[in-house]
Amino acid sequence: MSSTPFDTGQSLYEELDADVILIGGGIMSATLGSILAVLQPDWRIIMLEKTHGLATESSGPWNNAGTGHSGYCELNYMPDPADGRKATTIARQFHLSRRWWAHLARTGLLDPSTFIHTVPHMDVVFGADDIDYLRKRFETLTRDPVFDGLEYSDDPATIGGWAPLTVEGRDRDEPMAATRHADGTDVDFGALTAGLTRIVTDAGGRVLLGHDVRSLRRAADGIWTIRGKAGRGRFELRGRRVFVGAGGMALRLLQRAHLPEVRGYAVLPVGAAFYRCSTPAVVARHDAKVYGQADIGAPPMSVPHLDKRVIDGTEHLLFGPYATFSTKLLKNGRPTDFFTTLRWHNLHVIAAALIQNLSLMRYLISELVAGPRKKFAKLQRFYPTADVRQWQLVFAGQRAQLVTPDRRRIGVLQQGTELVVGDGGSIAGLLGASPGASTAVPIMLDLLERCFPDEWHTSWSRIVTDVVDGDVPPSDDSVAATAIALGLDAGRRR
Repeated sequence: MSSTPFDTGQSLYEELDADVILIGGGIMSATLGSILAVLQPDWRIIMLEKTHGLATESSGPWNNAGTGHSGYCELNYMPDPADGRKATTIARQFHLSRRWWAHLARTGLLDPSTFIHTVPHMDVVFGADDIDYLRKRFETLTRDPVFDGLEYSDDPATIGGWAPLTVEGRDRDEPMAATRHADGTDVDFGALTAGLTRIVTDAGGRVLLGHDVRSLRRAADGIWTIRGKAGRGRFELRGRRVFVGAGGMALRLLQRAHLPEVRGYAVLPVGAAFYRCSTPAVVARHDAKVYGQADIGAPPMSVPHLDKRVIDGTEHLLFGPYATFSTKLLKNGRPTDFFTTLRWHNLHVIAAALIQNLSLMRYLISELVAGPRKKFAKLQRFYPTADVRQWQLVFAGQRAQLVTPDRRRIGVLQQGTELVVGDGGSIAGLLGASPGASTAVPIMLDLLERCFPDEWHTSWSRIVTDVVDGDVPPSDDSVAATAIALGLDAGRRR
């Protein structure tokens, strides 16, 4: 074996048969790999990544909004302000992720200061209807102890104290309201991916960069053979279990593995751009992630937000997203990516999804033809005195919006992620997008139970329960303990 666990180019593949092969070098593979490295340190784990770096796609800090999705501010989780079930579910899932990270921090395996900081989460809305909606949403959520600490105000002075840029320069007679939770988080999932991957390599695992998987085949003995390209050469690996965490390309790889579970599934490419401000005098005056209501017809992931971000120790502001168009399924992909996922059994599913979402199509077209002035006006709705000279439009990552077959509606655009398990649990893959990164730990625990039932019921579930106490809703004390373990107190800026 070479002296470094991060390899590029041709390797000694005959030495690299594995217990588990992870395809993709993002947050999902890193999360699963780190959990396995802790639960079963004697197993051989190999991570394959087609680019020459980790977290170069949706897990990269400039390719996502970085919000630790806790349900505090995501209005798209509650179209009905009286129904908080989805927000509560995602809040509990994120707490579970934080508890796992806290365990890794307490045991010295992860440095929380590199990837997580406290940034308050807010909603700001305007007009009588949206104010009424936000008040009802607040009343619903605060009945649940998970949302203890959530505040509401329709007083501009109070809102200005929370987020001064949202109030300055605004008509004093314009009605507005806001909610705020002081203990929200900003997460650099790229840095977290690197930290979790280091746990894998420290336990003897390997990371092979520049390895593009082209085929997956399961032999009669139950072992998977993975083939692909590495530089100018080719590689072949064998593994007992396979996880496909390849983001936008996951569906194509699962199709190539001939999994019947993805029959009829499809994906639609979704791109985004953000305005970014790195002017210290401006950044220092905004300490929040401020979310608002999406435009009519906008997809769920297009909720506008003005975010404080901490990346590589430097603070920035991001506002967006703005829709972009490409047939790529990865930022570093090819224009032919989308077309390689088309099959005769998913064409009608895609067509049905497009027909049933005509308002979405109109929204996307209007976004694509909008000029710079119209784009910047959306930012000024949140920050009235914004100076265009201090903001730069930057392109974020490409994502694959999942479309699933449904007996009633044929093709349904699905928000979130879906774990697909096939061939008796020997292969699994993750499809979909946000809020996947924030909920990576519960997703991977579900995978462990479904793909490794013997190990799970014999010992792993007991270990995991002892670590995260995942079956018990977080009390004030457990949440506080997690925050302390993650170093959030030191990073709190109120």
